[in-house]
Amino acid sequence: MTPGAFITGLLFIIIHLMTNTILPRSRMKRNRWLSFSAGVAASYVFMYILPALHEEQADFGEEALTMESELYVFGLIGMLIFFAIQNAASYYQRTEEGKKEGTFFWVQLSFFSIYNMLVAYIVISSEVEGVQAAFYSVAIGMHFVAVAHDLWLKDNQRYNRYGRFVLVLGIIAGWLFGMFLQLTPLALAIVFAFISGAMILNVMRFEVPLARNTHFPSFAFGSVSYSIVVLLLKFLLEW
Repeated sequence: MTPGAFITGLLFIIIHLMTNTILPRSRMKRNRWLSFSAGVAASYVFMYILPALHEEQADFGEEALTMESELYVFGLIGMLIFFAIQNAASYYQRTEEGKKEGTFFWVQLSFFSIYNMLVAYIVISSEVEGVQAAFYSVAIGMHFVAVAHDLWLKDNQRYNRYGRFVLVLGIIAGWLFGMFLQLTPLALAIVFAFISGAMILNVMRFEVPLARNTHFPSFAFGSVSYSIVVLLLKFLLEW
């Protein structure tokens, strides 16, 4: 494991353990921070995930794949699975039985733990290093802040007592898999496509705040500033 991968994994763990301590207690300041984070995440989708998916499809399109959209299908599958889980959890939590038992909180938490594992695996097993790895890891870290905060809002007692540790176990599992499990390039591309679809859904539907909770200048600043810096670094460092 490279020092960068170790620091990245440690950062993800700290985020899940400390998210609601790090976020400002003032609702206005918290909304501004989450809006900024959402802007960075939205920029990350368009500046990295979609171009990376296109590049992966192009790389394997002539070798192992027969059409021009197979990896996008895996991305769509990832989006549909997480959308189904989120919808089922939201519906069940509105019922009295769901509020008492918290059953779907655990289902949702389990899926996000798997999500964390796959994201950590992709980040740690990828060939991205140095400044590029650090920059993209910051965006994913801010995405994790929003995901953790969203789960905390749904059931803060269970999240503080158990949930955050379950999410951390997902990060550690992905960390270990990234160290010891070497997938073929095609299998790694399929995992990346699957988790990209789930991440696009989480960013655009669940992370970008509702209009009444949005501080648009913060959202716009996060999105535009991150995009400009990425473009400059791509030009200067030839990423």
